[in-house]
Amino acid sequence: MPLFVAGLSHRNAPVELRERLAVEEDKLRELLRDVTATGTVEEALILSTCNRVEVYGVAPAPGEARALAFRHLCQHRGVSPALVEPLLYTHLEEDAIRHAFRVASSLDSMMIGEPQILGQVKEAFALAQACATIGPSLHPLFTQAFAVAKRVRNETEIARHAVSVAFAAVELAKKIFAGLARKAVLLVGAGKMGELAARHLVEQGAFPVYVVNRTWARAQEMARALSGTALPWDELETALAGVDIVITSTGAAEPVITRAAVQRVTNGRRARPLFFIDIAVPRDVEAGVDSLGGVYRYDIDDLKQVVDANIRERHREAHRAEALVEREAGKFVARLRDVEVIPTIVSLRERLEEIRLGELRKALARLADAPPETRQALEALSSAIVNKILHAPITKLRESSRAGAHRTWLELVHELFGLTRK
Repeated sequence: MPLFVAGLSHRNAPVELRERLAVEEDKLRELLRDVTATGTVEEALILSTCNRVEVYGVAPAPGEARALAFRHLCQHRGVSPALVEPLLYTHLEEDAIRHAFRVASSLDSMMIGEPQILGQVKEAFALAQACATIGPSLHPLFTQAFAVAKRVRNETEIARHAVSVAFAAVELAKKIFAGLARKAVLLVGAGKMGELAARHLVEQGAFPVYVVNRTWARAQEMARALSGTALPWDELETALAGVDIVITSTGAAEPVITRAAVQRVTNGRRARPLFFIDIAVPRDVEAGVDSLGGVYRYDIDDLKQVVDANIRERHREAHRAEALVEREAGKFVARLRDVEVIPTIVSLRERLEEIRLGELRKALARLADAPPETRQALEALSSAIVNKILHAPITKLRESSRAGAHRTWLELVHELFGLTRK
């Protein structure tokens, strides 16, 4: 039965429409039940993320199944099908398999290599399993998709290079320090990007964390969120003396950290490196501080250059990942086709074995006095004849299966040998 995937994504649908179609878990359960209850769809999985809404299914009439699924979805979300239908893409069988592998491997993501999509696909699979809408076609498809995604991550570097400003800051910090464990962090200001960079540093082992902000309540709130310590604004220069990494994102009109202040605190640091991550625009750290010994400063443009370079690296690695996905999709399709011809091969062997045994019994009945050696010879002879007869049709079935032309040969073999379809 044909496998299909239909949907829309960031590639062809505006974010406003994707937001309107996004479905929460409880509604997904209801939607899966509604779609499969009609009998139009044999198996179904719905993937709903901020960047895509897709229905994976098995149905005798994929076009009808697609229309049904999105009609129900639009009804659930109060969206006109006329807005959605022109944007839908549909992939069938081999193309659907390839698409599933690419999505799980983050090759079809807005940001190639991002890790979230694999978890989202696994959650959609688990939900569909809980709703009993996963069957003998979708189960092996997604099980293999997860295995392919794991190989892409392990065998390519598609996810290694930082492609956000916050991650880029961590990557640069790793280059300056031998390790980030127990490196003290000072967060100056309470911007979201600064907080995110601080969180990434903490995840890499940086500790302790101090927060300085002009608004004391906001400093305390941010410090609690980071399991850190809030410090008064007027202790900023003192705090610089004892930390290793400083993240600034204040939104001030003028630099809040001057070269003179940094020079005063570095005199007592004994050449211990001091790394500034200046995410603010206008910049918080005065130009020229990195001319001081052991002081490093990267602003938003420096970080953006790192991000751009890493995006190019990811796209280079994506070519290797695409080749891996293509190979694995080909192998999976070949296995599926082999599975399709196996019942016919089994039926053919059983049919010829039935004929062989019947004729052997007749021959042995006429040779009642034949010695055991003669009986064994006839058994071996008849088995050899059957195997030789089977060789050509079985080989042709397997070859046609791998070439994608097995259905005609299946029908021919059934017709020639009078096989009953199981």
